[in-house]
Formats: sequence, C-alpha cells, structure tokens
Amino acid sequence: MQATHRAVRPPRRLEHGAAVICVLGDAHLDVIVRVAWPPAEDTDTPASTAVTVGGQAANVAAWVAALGGQSRLITARGTDAGARLVAAELEQRGVGVVGPVLDGHTGVVVSLSDGGRRRSMLTDRGVGTQLSARDLRPEWLDGCEWLHIPAYGFASEPVRAAALAAASAAAARQVRLSVDLSSTATIRAYGADGFRDLIGGLCPEVVFGTEEEAGMLGGLLADRLVVKLGPEGVRIRGTRYPAFPTEPVDSTGAGDAFAAGYLLGGVGLGLTAAARAVAKMGAMP
Repeated sequence: MQATHRAVRPPRRLEHGAAVICVLGDAHLDVIVRVAWPPAEDTDTPASTAVTVGGQAANVAAWVAALGGQSRLITARGTDAGARLVAAELEQRGVGVVGPVLDGHTGVVVSLSDGGRRRSMLTDRGVGTQLSARDLRPEWLDGCEWLHIPAYGFASEPVRAAALAAASAAAARQVRLSVDLSSTATIRAYGADGFRDLIGGLCPEVVFGTEEEAGMLGGLLADRLVVKLGPEGVRIRGTRYPAFPTEPVDSTGAGDAFAAGYLLGGVGLGLTAAARAVAKMGAMP
C-alpha cells in the first residue's frame, strides 16, 4: 500500500494548558448492537443499534479531549467514504489526527452487548494494521506528555514496527509510555511468552488490563498494572477502587474512557469517565 502523506507514578498535569496525550492505533466505524442474550438462532432478535466512530486508540483520544485534555491520534486512514466520516467526526470532537492515507477500506467492529454486563466483538481492522515505521514522523510526539498504545498496535506487522518506532521516539523525548493489554485473543495470537518479552522490553510506566489480560503477563510489571475489574472498579498495587454508581447501558469503551481519565488526572477522573461511558450506547463520549 502507498501512503500519501518504572514504578507507576501518579499522572501529572501540565502547569500551563491541558495535558497533551498521543495515542497510536485504530480509528474505524463501530456498530453497537444491544441485544437480549443469547441472540436467537435462525430468526429475528430485537435489538437497539448505534453506528459511531470507534477503535480503541480513537476512543481514548476522544475521551482525552472530552475530559479537558488535548489529544493527537496517530493512525492509518483508508480511501473510502468511511475514512472521511471517521476523520471529520474525530476532528469535530477536538482530536488532532495525523498519519498516512492508504489505499484500502476503513475497519468496522460490530459489538454485541447485553446492556453493560457482557459483550462480544466482531472485528475487521481494515487499513489499521498497515501503519508502518516509514510512515511515522517523530515530530508527531513533540509536546506530548504521554504516548498510549493499545496492544492491537503490536498484533502484527507492519503496525508493530510503527508502534515500536513510536515508543523509541517517545523515550528519546522523555514522553511517558502507557500500554493497554486490549485483548486476550490478541495476546494468545502473538504468543504469551513473546508478548511478555515485548512489553517488558518497552518498560511502560503504566499498563492497563483486565484481570485475565494482566494474568497473562505472569507477574511482569505488577507494580505498574492498573487492573480493570468492570463493575467492581479497578485495582492498583493491591488497593481496589470501587466503580462509581451508574445505570449500565453499554460497557463498550468504558476501559478506554478510564484510561483517558487516569492519564489526565488519576484514578478518580478515570472512574468518573468510565461511569459516563457505561451509561450510554457506544464507546465515544
């Protein structure tokens, strides 16, 4: 395809202006389907649906902007109408979008949710996996306080090389690195041992993950883990912080909202954002 173009420290705020957080990864279309579980086989199942912009990286970037920070999303964009819709929506939400335009289609993820308790995702990442190291511009990290990379960015080449190049450029600029473990399926497909070596070599300051995802690290970076417990809140270095009260509608994107809030202002802002996310359909603010 051709392009056109350490131990966890408490998150800190910039003294002047809002924190700037860079996020590397996917921006695509989300189709959210709220349905009684399990869906009926071979016949109709009543559902509520929503179509919006999504992608774990895009979600975090949008929540950063909604919570008062500044965000810059590094992503590959396609050449179809979906790509134009995604870019326009993110820019309207205050997200700075940078990255190559590549021949190909925008990814689509269909999320099946039973109202905030369980969900399953059907994933087509489109051109999202095609971001390459040669597409990366180190200056995209200038002025950033954090670089946040969901583990989908390490799932396959060439995006893995781009993510590693971005992490290297961040280290050279003293930009703090955070990683979200994202998906047990992604970790298994990579290979748990190899994935542990990869994450350990990056030495991120913060690692977000569910209980199962964190368990796949085998104790690695335990002092840097923020374990997401769903409706039970989060656990950080042995201390559990309960989730804020809310009426659950759809859990899609709650972890992304929490990560954005945590990087901006710590666990309290993270839990506030997660409660907001769970109370509405879709992953965007």
